Amino acid sequence: MKLTSRSEYALLALLCLARHNTEAFISGETIAQEQGIPPKFLQQILFALKRSRYVHSSKGQHGGYRLARRPEEITLAEIVRLFDGALAPTESVSKYFYESTPIEREEGLLNVFRAIRDHVAEKLEKTTLADVM
Repeated sequence: MKLTSRSEYALLALLCLARHNTEAFISGETIAQEQGIPPKFLQQILFALKRSRYVHSSKGQHGGYRLARRPEEITLAEIVRLFDGALAPTESVSKYFYESTPIEREEGLLNVFRAIRDHVAEKLEKTTLADVM
């Protein structure tokens, strides 16, 4: 697993919203400034987060974004999977994104990569936004 800029920025944006965890909406400009995210890139990320129901948005003078769920209910694994797909180091050991790969011929290699997948998945699935704030 390698995090892309999209998943890293998505996690940063969600953490920003979690820290501002109020009923008020936070502008995209505020999120971009606080987290150093390019504004146009942030718009794409926030759209994906809205479409996946992690954030709510509102237009207008007091518009912006806020979390759709509590920080304790959003795991890092959910966000990484949304933007980057499998948590496994290779698709042939992925639980949710399985695809055949050449290393399937060697059970010993598969066992190592399954163990890596399980460790990474367990850590990310047990860690919420609230845990890292």
